[in-house]
Amino acid sequence: MQHLGHTRSSYQRDHLLHTPDTFVRAPLPGMLNATAIVHAAPAMGARFTQYTVELDGGGSFEIGRAQCFLYVLDGVVELGDHKLSPGQYAWLPPDYCARIQAEAPSRVAVIEKAYTPGNVPVPAAIFGDESSVPPKPLSAGDDTIDVRNLLPDDFRFDCAVNTMTYLPGAALPMVEIHIMEHGLLMLEGGGIYRLGDHWYPTQAGDFIWMASYCPQWFGALGKVPAKYLIYKDWNRHPLP
Repeated sequence: MQHLGHTRSSYQRDHLLHTPDTFVRAPLPGMLNATAIVHAAPAMGARFTQYTVELDGGGSFEIGRAQCFLYVLDGVVELGDHKLSPGQYAWLPPDYCARIQAEAPSRVAVIEKAYTPGNVPVPAAIFGDESSVPPKPLSAGDDTIDVRNLLPDDFRFDCAVNTMTYLPGAALPMVEIHIMEHGLLMLEGGGIYRLGDHWYPTQAGDFIWMASYCPQWFGALGKVPAKYLIYKDWNRHPLP
């Protein structure tokens, strides 16, 4: 149904709210029976790329352009000897070339970023399951917001990827303004996100990009917990 040009999506200088009614699907090179919804990319000011891959039965896609984080949203995909189901994930170092395949329809969140070297070795590939990562409270003494760190707290990694779960009514304790940029995919529930001077209703399926120093705040609304997958650059000095 047409709604006369109405959408919740909004692209501003320092943020993007990308809602499913505006998603455009197109295959990327190396995709077979699969399409991508590109949410964030250098073309819009981001220093990383994030997209959702939708695979038909027998579909596949390639990775290997940069370090890559994969998080399975639906279905089952195969990566070498590994089978990944919803909530399972992989981090792959630069130049780790592989083809991800699906026997049945599946969806995968993909984050790619050029690796920033440090005075540390590049880590080896990691495969994990979100359900096996112990949750930690965002703030001491507050059990209304849980964080699961999907990558190790290790200076070899130049980024972090977490899931955060909010009980209904829970909210960040402050408006954050910081050097890290974010890519955020709403997985469950919804709420209100402040980005810059804008206030947006958000729900499962939405994507948000936040540039460095974009004022940001979230409060969960509704009767079920709100949960999102969030990326940030991390562990590197601001000077090049």
